[in-house]
Amino acid sequence: MRSIMVLNAKGGSGKSTMATNLASYYASSGYRVMLVDYDPQHSSLDWLGERPVGRPGINGVDGSKGSVRVPRNIDYVIYDTPAAVRGKELQVLLRRAESIIVPVLPSPIDMRAATEFIKTILSNSRVSRKECRVALVANRCRENTNIYHQLEGFLKKVRKAPFISVLRESQNYNRAAERGLGIFELPPYLISRDLEQWDPIIAWLNSRRSQAIKR
Repeated sequence: MRSIMVLNAKGGSGKSTMATNLASYYASSGYRVMLVDYDPQHSSLDWLGERPVGRPGINGVDGSKGSVRVPRNIDYVIYDTPAAVRGKELQVLLRRAESIIVPVLPSPIDMRAATEFIKTILSNSRVSRKECRVALVANRCRENTNIYHQLEGFLKKVRKAPFISVLRESQNYNRAAERGLGIFELPPYLISRDLEQWDPIIAWLNSRRSQAIKR
């Protein structure tokens, strides 16, 4: 089983969008997927509630209610996490993750918040021992703007966590979300640019670089 967590203490960074799209990608690829929503707002579970009959199934679990048990037959478990997660709550979440993606928005406030949060994650003992791997994604970006270039420079300077992709600000995410779909399930002619941006993320998740060192 692969466990993938989308994590950022800053609210509004696009965690639910990334988590639901990852869940739909792996489900559409024929895997058994569980989507665990730790956020009390339940954005991911609300998305799942809109999912059309006939689309590849995804098991939804409300993680905010307490302990979560993952069945043995699950191939991928995707964790959507709440904002403002810190301290013991963060440590508990990190114990569940093998691969972590941190989405960061192109704004000074988000970059300042990400600085300390990323340091906290990277100082975790599991991450230090490479039992949990971390990667960074620039999210909702308008390319060739000054703030985008600032974010790109900021993420490239982070040590011990690769900067793997830039996701543009696109209405395709809203079009998919309102129908309970992932962006991968929209017509190909709409999403060619978006798929190019997701390719490095999927490649990282499917590589050994994102997987825990077995001890």
